[in-house]
Amino acid sequence: MPYKLGLIGYHLSHSISAIIHKAGLKNLGIEGDYEILETPPEDLIDRIKFLKSNDYNGFNVTIPLKVPVALFLDHIDKSADVSGCVNTVKIRSDRTFHGFNTDIYGFQKAIPLNIQQRLKKSNVSILGTGGASRAAAVGLVELGVEQINFFSRNIINSSNMVNYLRQTFPDTVFKLYQNSSMGELFNSAMIINTTPIGMKGNSADQMPLSYEAVKNLDKKTIIYDVIYNPAKTVLLKKAEEYGLETINGLDMLINQAAKAQEIWTGKFPDVDKMKIAALESL
Repeated sequence: MPYKLGLIGYHLSHSISAIIHKAGLKNLGIEGDYEILETPPEDLIDRIKFLKSNDYNGFNVTIPLKVPVALFLDHIDKSADVSGCVNTVKIRSDRTFHGFNTDIYGFQKAIPLNIQQRLKKSNVSILGTGGASRAAAVGLVELGVEQINFFSRNIINSSNMVNYLRQTFPDTVFKLYQNSSMGELFNSAMIINTTPIGMKGNSADQMPLSYEAVKNLDKKTIIYDVIYNPAKTVLLKKAEEYGLETINGLDMLINQAAKAQEIWTGKFPDVDKMKIAALESL
């Protein structure tokens, strides 16, 4: 039987996940399809019922469903448990739902090894406190980062997540700041944007930091934007203009997708083939 796979989340008009996953399945010689299943939060229960009753083998989860989807799963692996969010679900033959987080793997794989070495014992800042920020934080802890600063629009809503990380990783310092406290950014080895600001179809002409803030950063600061569409956001363009090293979100997307395919099919696809398909679509 052909594999039936898909992506749930909201809004998905910018997504290139179907292109990437179809390229991966083709590379593996596996027959199957990958659908984009627009799912507003209020429709999540109905969508879960649909996936269970229509013989799907698995699905990915994106904004804003990575945390609430866990309520409907029968099992959660360590990566999803420790990050507190799920981005990949495997539906087993008995129709049970098993949750994973491949974003952590994808996040780390996108960082060149020389930069990973520079991050040990460093101070890193994350813009946003959603599902992607949780995966980034776990990935950074595993890379040996000493302190992680979160910047949020709403500290009250974000405090539970930060307290959870403090309890889970007591050897790492976690701090939470209001967005207006951007002055705390200036001693960061890396700044990671996990907000949707700068995304195509959302706010492609905007950036989560002011031009002045980017200009005044230490020239050794690395800017990592997890947004992949456009491949080069306004934030990354400005950072490069001011001589900073940058990482875009495409490699994270490709690597987490490849890991998801391994979970679903037991085989790991050619990442380069998936990336070529993605670049041709952007």
